[in-house]
Amino acid sequence: MSNTFGKLFRITTFGESHGLALGVVIDGCPAGLSISLEYIQSCIDRRRPGQSAIVTQRKESDTVEILSGVFEGKSTGTPIALLIRNENQRSNDYDHNITTYRPSHADFTYDQKYGFRDYRGGGRSSARETVARVAAGAIANLLLQHYGIRIVAYVSQVGDLCLNTPYTELDFSQIDSNPVRCPDAAMAADMETLIRQVRKEGDTIGGVVTGVVQALPSGLGEPVFDKLHAQLGKAMLGINAVKGFEYGSGFAGTHWRGSQHNDLFYFDTLQQRIATRTNHSGGVQGGVSNGMDIYFRVAFKPVATIMQPQETVNRQGEATQIIGKGRHDPCVLPRAVPIVEAMAALVVADFILLHQAQQLFRVH
Repeated sequence: MSNTFGKLFRITTFGESHGLALGVVIDGCPAGLSISLEYIQSCIDRRRPGQSAIVTQRKESDTVEILSGVFEGKSTGTPIALLIRNENQRSNDYDHNITTYRPSHADFTYDQKYGFRDYRGGGRSSARETVARVAAGAIANLLLQHYGIRIVAYVSQVGDLCLNTPYTELDFSQIDSNPVRCPDAAMAADMETLIRQVRKEGDTIGGVVTGVVQALPSGLGEPVFDKLHAQLGKAMLGINAVKGFEYGSGFAGTHWRGSQHNDLFYFDTLQQRIATRTNHSGGVQGGVSNGMDIYFRVAFKPVATIMQPQETVNRQGEATQIIGKGRHDPCVLPRAVPIVEAMAALVVADFILLHQAQQLFRVH
């Protein structure tokens, strides 16, 4: 029921926001891969609630446990099960919406689909489910590191504040130097000020996370219906609060002419490979990677829970009002960065394994 993602590198997540735990089962991870629990935990910690004053203050250690699939520090080739226990649920924060629908949440749609819903933080629809994806993405990243592939994401826009510097001119080592996770110190300070202001007003704000995949080999992608960029788009649009995805020149490219937009080929003597002089294609042509960097942008809406009264209806269709309670992010972007990286890693890892499988049966 759509809780599984991937073909060869497959993950299935489980758990709810206020349940006992969340977790993921990873099937298809090759045997012999060095698995670092410390690395997995470091990825989860970047998504963890309560890590700064501009995110939700829910206190969760988000300690990851490896239940299976790893022996003596290496993957065994069998399913890897990871578990993260919930420790700081405050379910009574949601008693006010047992029969009332929160605007722009999944309350109404889940009722329509299932005829029943977990009102505690949205249950399965809560963004807390993404902790399992980050855990799985960490293992996917360990696999990609084996091939020298690097995936990085950062906050490039909060509200109207937009970092327009090309990613090639940014110092990625500065991404985690501030709570916003923007690699430009001056812009990060302005973004943080804006988020704090919005929080004081009992409101929320959205923005954009930019992702980059570097050192990806050419030839990855499955035409026609599983194009590389299409799978990346599916992965990103499946993240809570995401409203849009674009890669390469994206929507801006619609203003150009073909003579401006085409990426001209040349032979790179330094790297001894065919490359392109520009990269408006965003590293993907015909749905297949061309060896250039893949770069993309993911749009996140403002968090739906706000600390202001709003008009709504209850299950009987009767008009009422609701106001947010509990602990919530005024801006999801800082904690969304590791989620974007994780989902990109899962997509690329899957395509790497698919490509290798195809090469085994290639006629020479």
